[in-house]
Amino acid sequence: MRSGPEMLACALVAGAFPLAGAAAATPAKVSGATALALAGVIAPLSPDLTGAERKAVAMLFAANADIPYKKAIVVTADRIVCRTGNVDITIRNCEVTFGKKVKTVNGSTANEIFATEALAGVPPDGAAGSNFESLSKLSCTIDPNAIRRKDGSGADCTFQPGN
Repeated sequence: MRSGPEMLACALVAGAFPLAGAAAATPAKVSGATALALAGVIAPLSPDLTGAERKAVAMLFAANADIPYKKAIVVTADRIVCRTGNVDITIRNCEVTFGKKVKTVNGSTANEIFATEALAGVPPDGAAGSNFESLSKLSCTIDPNAIRRKDGSGADCTFQPGN
C-alpha cells in the first residue's frame, strides 16, 4: 500500500479525470454569432420549420438583420453526426435526425455543419481513417427583433455534446 506523497499524487490525478467526464455530460450553451451560425446551417434541413422561418434564418445568417419576420424561431435537431476522412480525404458527410426523419448531406453542406459544430465547441472524436463530431438535443432560439438591435443578442443554442 502506498502512502505519503505517492498517495496524494494518485488522488490528485484521479480526482482530475472525473471533471473531464462530467463536463462532457453537461449540456453546452452558445450564443450570439456562433448560435446563429449553428441554427443557420441546420435550419435549411429542418422539416419542422415553415418556409417563412427557413427564409428568415437564411436572411439573418446572410447578414440581413432587417427582415419582415418578427416571431422567435426555434431550430431543433435530435441528433447530428458528422464525419470527415483523414485517409480518404474526399469523405464529408453528416446525418441530421429530426424525430424519425434522417437527412444525410455530403460535400460542402456537411463541411459547413462539421466546421460550425467545431466552432460551437463540439469535441472531435477519431476512428481509423475518420474524424467524427456529434451532438444531440440541439435547440436554438433565434429572435429577429433582438438581432435587429445589433447588440450581440438574439441567438441562443443548447445541445448535448456527443451521443
